[in-house]
Amino acid sequence: MKKQNILTYGFLIMTLMLLFSMDVKSKSKIFQSEFICNDTKESNLNTENIIKTLERVANWQIANQRNTKRHDLSWINATLYIGLMDLSKISEEIKYRELLLNIGWKYQWQPLYRMYMADDIAVSQMYLDMYRTGGDERMFNPTQARTEWIINHPSISNFKYGNELLTKERWSWCDALFMAPPVYAQMYNITKDVKYLEFMDREYRMTYDLLYDKQEKLFYRDHNYFDKRENNGQKIFWGRGNGWVLGGLVRILKELPETSQSRIFYAQLFAEMCERITTLQDEHGYWHASMLDIETYSNPETSSSSFFVYALAYGINSGLLDREKYLPVALKGWKALEEAVSPEGKLEWVQQVGGNPQFIKKEMTETYGVGAFLMAGTEIYRLSERANK
Repeated sequence: MKKQNILTYGFLIMTLMLLFSMDVKSKSKIFQSEFICNDTKESNLNTENIIKTLERVANWQIANQRNTKRHDLSWINATLYIGLMDLSKISEEIKYRELLLNIGWKYQWQPLYRMYMADDIAVSQMYLDMYRTGGDERMFNPTQARTEWIINHPSISNFKYGNELLTKERWSWCDALFMAPPVYAQMYNITKDVKYLEFMDREYRMTYDLLYDKQEKLFYRDHNYFDKRENNGQKIFWGRGNGWVLGGLVRILKELPETSQSRIFYAQLFAEMCERITTLQDEHGYWHASMLDIETYSNPETSSSSFFVYALAYGINSGLLDREKYLPVALKGWKALEEAVSPEGKLEWVQQVGGNPQFIKKEMTETYGVGAFLMAGTEIYRLSERANK
């Protein structure tokens, strides 16, 4: 018995000596891995729960679409359709696809009417996804006609964003980087015609050169915010605006093949922004209406938070982001988003339509916020699928 105790104590001493002899970095990795494992369990990450949450939020939104002043094909509704399209690929419910088909056939798969306006072609993201699953040329032709016309007749307006429609003919505000560029990436992927990629690259880089702050690694909403400051003296970087950019980058990267030279620029920008936003997540897992003034805008903002979780989860799933570093941030963000959903399925804490940080109340919701939530959830679902294999 004494001999057995001596052996046991000896083994414990040897183990402790081994741990103490390890370098700090190695020990950190062990503890970090344990944290990630525990955090995954705490978030109740299983595919069935995620699907139920997504369907509950989608169903509430569909049942409560009451604002008839907004066109069915507006960017506000288009963002929801994009999220519903993602959901339809993982849900057994056929009603989401049927709803999208009804919208498409109602308008004969035409984008909204303003030729150059990025907002008005956002709905084509859903159209082209539907085309790839349905194969009907009528789903594809109107978007092809619109994009080709724009490429052949490029706008000569400048990037000075203002109230006049002419100032919105280029991608002169950061939201536009979600609305239009992914459509051209899809067109390139479908047709393999490089003209779509060349047009997207040229226009995107002009917006990047104008609006991206390389020091802060965030986008200004438009040129009007260059000299404005928050109450704390920080530059104004709008939460959802940067969410639009990262959400758009996800959708571009999903379309560009690994061999594409263009992909390098978008992947680097994506990784750089993802690294930055991880430093701006609050202790509960949310991001806020203002990226750099959380004291003034202390309430959570779930449309930006959804886009950021969408980006982080996609980055992990695609291998663009380090799993150990970014998984805890993504899971913390998703857990916070789940808590922002009411028992009925209403997504709360969504900033209303605007172009700058605004104050938010818990009861506020908006269609585009739900679209972003559905996109985030589908990527979290895929992350969970991989973890459970």
